[in-house]
Amino acid sequence: MPPFHIATFACDVTPPEDHPLCGGWITPVRGVDDPLKALGVVLLGAGKPVVLCAVDWTGVRNEAFRVWRAALADAAHTTPEYVSLHCVHPHNAPFADLEAERLIAAAKAPKSLDLKYFDECVKKSADALKSALPKAVRFTHIGVGAAEVKDVASNRRVLGDDGKVKFTRTSATKSKEARDAPAGLIDPKLRTLSFWDGEKARAALHFYACHPMSYYGDGRVSADFCGLARQKFQDETSVFQVYFNGCGGNITAGKYNDGSKENRPVLRDRIYTAMAAAWKDTKRHGVKEWDWRLEAIKLPARKEPSFGADESINALNDEKATAAKRNNAAYQLAWLKRKDTPIEVNCLDFGGKVLNLFLPGEAFIEYQLAAAKMRPDAVVNVASYGDDGPGYIPTAKAYLEGGYEPTVALAGPDSEEILMAAMRKLLKAEGKGK
Repeated sequence: MPPFHIATFACDVTPPEDHPLCGGWITPVRGVDDPLKALGVVLLGAGKPVVLCAVDWTGVRNEAFRVWRAALADAAHTTPEYVSLHCVHPHNAPFADLEAERLIAAAKAPKSLDLKYFDECVKKSADALKSALPKAVRFTHIGVGAAEVKDVASNRRVLGDDGKVKFTRTSATKSKEARDAPAGLIDPKLRTLSFWDGEKARAALHFYACHPMSYYGDGRVSADFCGLARQKFQDETSVFQVYFNGCGGNITAGKYNDGSKENRPVLRDRIYTAMAAAWKDTKRHGVKEWDWRLEAIKLPARKEPSFGADESINALNDEKATAAKRNNAAYQLAWLKRKDTPIEVNCLDFGGKVLNLFLPGEAFIEYQLAAAKMRPDAVVNVASYGDDGPGYIPTAKAYLEGGYEPTVALAGPDSEEILMAAMRKLLKAEGKGK
């Protein structure tokens, strides 16, 4: 059996006072409740090193994603397509799109990102990775476990009898009618992939689909309930932990959360309880090899005039418009500029039995559930919130149902067919499932 090794790296990426949060859409930094981190692992011993990294930021888009990924690749002595970079997606956190920020600055609109601070975070994470490589330790086994998360996830899109979105269940939902409605389509399972040297655990990666916000907009930086659960579990086990958000584009805690500050630790403990249960459920398997596959895709831009260059330029330059509207126009223009640059979708395959799929954007839960159906013979873990250039990736029918997400999704309805086709190839689904 080849000698496989794993290195773990971490660095602080907490923004400074007055830095924009969520791309400038909400109150900037006024204080820090808990730090934001970039956490990752490097897998060594089967061809090019593979880097898996999750950052406690809202999103990293387009050029910002490629710059950060390239820095990690260089530090790991690998190539960028062997790096999968994701965001956990808390909202009291930074949001990075370099081209959009340059457009915002040129239009003298409210800042979305401090470019110098972004560069510092990229360098810190790359330096942390580089320093971790000499400390890499052997792993002989992977572990897989899963547990149901109770009373956290609910579908944001509640449909009426006419098949249209009746109301949107935001992360903090106060409407009794919305909270009393059924949870809807979710994936209730938290899944854990761990790395072991014999019986000694080296690291664990968790996958769960939900917008990870209890409350936000007050300027208090926080990794919120998923990041807090991750830290609590690491403190208990003394094992390095990374949390990946699954396809939570249309999933929030809204059914179980009214936005009260008292509810954050409640949600934290529900995630923590599932992590502990998945850890207890873990079954180990010897590792003989792994395979890293990728598919490069291009997602089509929206065709509506409101998403086009002319209207976006007008909105960006409208000094009377809100910061959110102006900045969103810049994000649309940045997407139009890069739309012909492919997005990579990746899969880490352990012997055809444990498949780990890494997706871009804020993909809808339907993609995660479809991935499981494509390979019913295997364990399938899914992370979304990779390159966030397209923003939300709804299903094709969601554009006809209405609701919030299609009003800001930058890629068109044909994206579903393109992304599903890439997933089938990566999962080698032919003849295996639906």
